[in-house]
Amino acid sequence: MAGALDGVRVLDLSTLVQGPQAAAMLHGLGAEVIKIELPQVGDVGRHVDVLEDYGHSSVYIACNRGKRSVTLDLRVDAGKEAFLKLVETSDVVLSNFKPGTLDEWGLGYDDLAAVNPGIIWAAGSFLGPYGPEADREGADIAGQASGGVIASSGFDGGPLSTYGALVADHCGAQNLQTGILAALYARERTGRGQRVDVSLLGGQIWLQAVEYTHLLLTGEEAGRSNGGHPLVHALYGVFPTSDGAIAMAGCPEHLWPGMCRAIERPDLEDHPQWNAYFVPREVALELRAFFAEVFATRSTEEWSKRLEAEEQRFCAVRSHSEVVANEQPYVNGYLVKADHDEWGTQTWVGCPITMSDTPTRPGIDVAELGQHTEEALLEAGAEWEQLEAWREAGAW
Repeated sequence: MAGALDGVRVLDLSTLVQGPQAAAMLHGLGAEVIKIELPQVGDVGRHVDVLEDYGHSSVYIACNRGKRSVTLDLRVDAGKEAFLKLVETSDVVLSNFKPGTLDEWGLGYDDLAAVNPGIIWAAGSFLGPYGPEADREGADIAGQASGGVIASSGFDGGPLSTYGALVADHCGAQNLQTGILAALYARERTGRGQRVDVSLLGGQIWLQAVEYTHLLLTGEEAGRSNGGHPLVHALYGVFPTSDGAIAMAGCPEHLWPGMCRAIERPDLEDHPQWNAYFVPREVALELRAFFAEVFATRSTEEWSKRLEAEEQRFCAVRSHSEVVANEQPYVNGYLVKADHDEWGTQTWVGCPITMSDTPTRPGIDVAELGQHTEEALLEAGAEWEQLEAWREAGAW
């Protein structure tokens, strides 16, 4: 069955994570994605955490499965000409260069729209395309710092920390693909493409819309997470057990009697303050301190059985290995097993979206650098003689 974006062609000029992950999602939704890489070098992501047994990096595999690879040097005239040939029959050009780079090469939005008025020119940057800091370069960790995520991590008085995931890049990717999808939808009505811009900074602010709204309305910083959330004053947070940890997502009033049964404290059922979902901050601190002592007395498995029996809102804190060993991600297609021509049966990260009529697909094949250069240009209408001329002129 065809995917939702069947027939859409994307030219992915981006590198590392923010752009490539957005393009990977578009592939998962059915688009054809052609990755444009610098000859002899490729995406920087090819060189991060290279896996000896597979000959590719985990970064590149994760963000570029299912794409075709074309090598073009966009800094030279021949490379630019070949790229514009691809633009003629494409729908989206996606990049995450420093703002102004493509314009300097004569490949800005106006340049591409002159070749293909329906083209959607989408770019992800560090701090946004405009303003005094627009030309700064940065990656995920700088993005986390720029938007305040790092400042809100950890415990009061303790060290700051990043997240163990590329959350700034991921938010940038999500916003980039959303903008592209909206532009594709708008083009159905207008027939025109448009420019789409997102940034790591903008994504981090959007990620924390609740916390920023609190600051803007009250003048007060929400504060650090302290193992929970600074604005959620409830039985909400991560609690160590005797051999691990569980995360509690609060205990609404109707679940409080069951919680008292789970911890074998029926006398607390009518507690004058703790039997409410949300409580004053001081009460929440007392409640959490009490439950920290309670949860430390038993194993994660035992608490999971007790809490699940009472339909509580919780989850054991799982490692990546524990997630991979769990059935739930496979049933929903978040993790899938599929065969690779060289690597055999492997488990892959699937698509987080499920669609009934236009199913998504996981990327499997990982292209070698420049594997599809001539093929893609011939499909775009170039002649062999032109390919030879471009090659001799240094296009790839």
